[in-house]
Amino acid sequence: MSRRTLAALIVVGALALSACSNSDDGGTSSSSDTAAPAGGMSTSAPPPAGMMAKQFGAGCAAVPTDPMNPGSFDAMAKVPVATAASGNPVLSTLVTAVKKANLVDSLNSAQGVTVFAPTNDAFAKIPKADLDKVLADNATLTKILTFHVVPGKLSPEQLAGSHKTLQGGTVTVTGSGTDFMVGNATVVCGNVLTANATVYIIDTVLMPS
Repeated sequence: MSRRTLAALIVVGALALSACSNSDDGGTSSSSDTAAPAGGMSTSAPPPAGMMAKQFGAGCAAVPTDPMNPGSFDAMAKVPVATAASGNPVLSTLVTAVKKANLVDSLNSAQGVTVFAPTNDAFAKIPKADLDKVLADNATLTKILTFHVVPGKLSPEQLAGSHKTLQGGTVTVTGSGTDFMVGNATVVCGNVLTANATVYIIDTVLMPS
């Protein structure tokens, strides 16, 4: 074999090795490129229901945090409003009143409402004799409870203003951001989502005029 032929073979072999090396580097780079979008996908995944709800207020701390608890934000978001309230320990007196007024089915079947839900402590502000009297009077109880319900699912941005209630009267909400008053009641836990309603938990029972 001549020196010229041997030199040519060496050059060809070197070029072949170089091509293989570039191919391997390209493969590594490609693998790295495909790994990056995976991280992007994880950041775009939807947050848990409780996070999407963006609840606010010191009273939210009293709501169970275990998503398997029927009174938790996650659990309430999956069921209609009366059912959601029945699982929440801070709303047990309200649930009793709703049952006595035979409003469970009406609230659960409502298509998009806002509910101002008084806590147990809110009902405790009413003298027991007066509360017992109201609970025994279906007509009065129904008026009071429906005064706490407004058509439409109001977000915090839509909350301030005057709203006509299912009872027929008007309730006025003042405030902004995460600080709201509903009449003389303070929102202690706001923007709680259920399957058919937005709930604002309040510290005082609203009374229609």
